[in-house]
Amino acid sequence: MSLTPISSDDAVIVEPAQPAVATVVLLHGLGADGWDFVPIVEELGLAMTVRFVFPHAPLRAVTVNAGYVMRAWYDIKAFTPEGRADSVGLEESVARVSAYLDQEMARGVPASRIVLAGSSQGGTVALSAGLRCRERLAGVLALSAYLPFPARLTAEKSAANAVVPILMCHGRLDPVVPMAMGIEAREVLQEEGYPVEWHEYPMENEVCAEELAVIGRWLRGVLQ
Repeated sequence: MSLTPISSDDAVIVEPAQPAVATVVLLHGLGADGWDFVPIVEELGLAMTVRFVFPHAPLRAVTVNAGYVMRAWYDIKAFTPEGRADSVGLEESVARVSAYLDQEMARGVPASRIVLAGSSQGGTVALSAGLRCRERLAGVLALSAYLPFPARLTAEKSAANAVVPILMCHGRLDPVVPMAMGIEAREVLQEEGYPVEWHEYPMENEVCAEELAVIGRWLRGVLQ
């Protein structure tokens, strides 16, 4: 795969050398930007021609970081179940991500060939947007993530993605998103009938080589 990043104010897009037959939209974590995961594209070892879209989160004040303005998909008021996401900010980001999905479909990639992915806060948005998407996606990938409002899922989930494949990976030593929050999300998703593949690693809030190998294999499976 030829790595050709195209940067804009909204996102970094990595185009394959040949016309894309699938798309991965990957959302970065709190305080990062769309460039954060660009280096993993070639490490995934995908033989197919896949477009990667790495959106930039908007700039906003984050309460737990003393109101400092940074790229964030939503505000975090406290590291508690009640304060781990703000409803308004999350809804704004879900709408923003849905627009990226619509854009890919307008470019000729069907929803069934699109994977929505994210890491940490971005993974949380990926779960929120993907499970509510009205078009069937190829899969949802959530790294070091959690469900912000798990009690809402039953009423808000989309029938089109009721059995969408989900890959979740988490670090056992994660100090930012404790693995217990990831396990909670996994259990809620499984109770709702989603096929969740779960992997955990002896790491913090990061990505390791073994995890990238699993992600590459999973992407090949859902996009074949």
